[in-house]
Amino acid sequence: MSALGLLRRAALLLAVPALLVAAWWLLTAGSTDFFWPPLSQILGAFDDTWFHGRFTRDVLPSVGRLLAGYLLALVIGVGLGTAIGSVRTLRALLEPVLEFFRAIPPPVLVPILMLFAGIGTGMKILVIVSGCVWPVLLNTVEGVRALDEVLGDTARCYRMRPHSRYVHLVLRGASPQIAAGARQALSIGIILMVISEMFAAGDGVGFTIVQFQRGFAIPQMWTGIILLGLIGVVLSLLFQLVESWALRWYTGLRGSEREG
Repeated sequence: MSALGLLRRAALLLAVPALLVAAWWLLTAGSTDFFWPPLSQILGAFDDTWFHGRFTRDVLPSVGRLLAGYLLALVIGVGLGTAIGSVRTLRALLEPVLEFFRAIPPPVLVPILMLFAGIGTGMKILVIVSGCVWPVLLNTVEGVRALDEVLGDTARCYRMRPHSRYVHLVLRGASPQIAAGARQALSIGIILMVISEMFAAGDGVGFTIVQFQRGFAIPQMWTGIILLGLIGVVLSLLFQLVESWALRWYTGLRGSEREG
C-alpha cells in the first residue's frame, strides 16, 4: 500500500473519534453541571489519577486478570468445541445443555462464584471465563461442523496422524469461525472484568471507578471510563494483528477467489 493510501486509511479510522472528541469538548466547554464536567477538566485529571501509582496497583492487575481469563476461555472453548463438533452424537447430546448455560447472563453467576471461589483473583478470573468461553465454544463447534467432508476423507486415505489431522485440518479449517468467536469474547471479557471488580474487590479499574463514584470524584470517574475505552481499543488492535497473521492464508484465499 502506498503512503497516500496509508494516510487515507488512517484519516478514515480517526475521523469519527476525532469528531466525537471535538463535539464532547465543545458541548461541555462551559458546563457547570457537577456530573458533566468539561472534557478539559477530565483530561487534566487523567495523568494524576492513573499514572502516579494506580497504573501498577489497579490497571496492570485488571489487564492481567482479563488476559488470564480470556486465554483460559480460549483453551477450554477450542478444546471442547473441536471435540463436540467432531462427534455428531456428542453434539446432539450436549446441544440443549449448552444452549441452557449460554442463556444465563454471566453477571448473575458472580454471587455464586463468590461462594465457591471466595473474593480473590480466582473468582474474578472465573467470572471472565464463564462469559468468554461461550462465543469461542459455539463458534468452534460450528466451524468444525462446516468442514468439508471430502477433506476429512482425504486425510483418512493418506493416513494422517491424529495430531496432524487435528492441527492442519480441524483447527486450520475452523480457524475463521474460532477467530470470530474470540473477537466476541474479548469485548465480553472487558465487561466482565469491570463487573467482577465491583464485587468485594480491593483493586482494579472497576473497583477504582466505583470508589470515585461513591466519593463524588466525578472527573476522576470519567477518566476511568475513558481508560476502559482505551484499553478496549488497544486490545482490539492487538487482536487484529494476531488475527491477520494467523489467518493470512484465509484472507489470501478469499482475495484470490474475488479476483477470479
